[in-house]
Amino acid sequence: MQFPVQLRDFVRITGDSEVGVLLDLNFLFADYTSREGELRVFLPKMIRVVLFDVGGVLVEPSGVATMLAWMHNNISAEQLWRMWLTSSCVRAFETGRLSPEAFADQVIAEFGLPVPAEVFLEEMTRWSVTLFPGAIELVEQVPPQYLRATLCNTNVIHWKYLMRNKGLSRAFPHHFASHLIGKIKPDAEAFQHVTEALRCEPREVIFLDDNDTNVVAAESLGMQAVRVRGIGEAKQALVACGVLES
Repeated sequence: MQFPVQLRDFVRITGDSEVGVLLDLNFLFADYTSREGELRVFLPKMIRVVLFDVGGVLVEPSGVATMLAWMHNNISAEQLWRMWLTSSCVRAFETGRLSPEAFADQVIAEFGLPVPAEVFLEEMTRWSVTLFPGAIELVEQVPPQYLRATLCNTNVIHWKYLMRNKGLSRAFPHHFASHLIGKIKPDAEAFQHVTEALRCEPREVIFLDDNDTNVVAAESLGMQAVRVRGIGEAKQALVACGVLES
């Protein structure tokens, strides 16, 4: 649900307590989301940067089914993602501090995978490298007054294949890949690296990611952030925040 909020109107944000917020702007959009029943307010006139995650937003996520099969489906996909995001060897690999070979050995041991390192690494080359249909077209619809950038947790294996797609590499003037910047989501320093490099304030960024943990982390630093999955939801979010027209 979307509705205009006029100058000097109050918006109540529901939670444990209700807080009145005075909005001293000519115009903005608010959209109601179901997450904790909160009222989320986007400030389109403040947005300067449109920051995309890559996997799950622009690129089809894959590899989860293979990992779960290797682990005999003893855990859920959500549990696997939490394990992956918090794994010390994954974090080391995706911040450029571990070679692919060392990573394969460590992740196989940590996750109890019944495959040799060479099979794991070969399988990884096929994970999360295929763009969703319409991904580049959506990015190119972002008006030129906005800076376009990506911030993604990735690694030397995936990034090589992703950057072979010239449409993706050229659609963004700025790519912040975790293994190249040495910083990883949801750590605050990853988001701070982006704002420092682009010389913007957190509140001037709209960030789209498919992982709630990363969205919450971005919001805690003052970014406008939305959890989206795929091109359809990404476009809806950009329309809701005023970057794109409906």
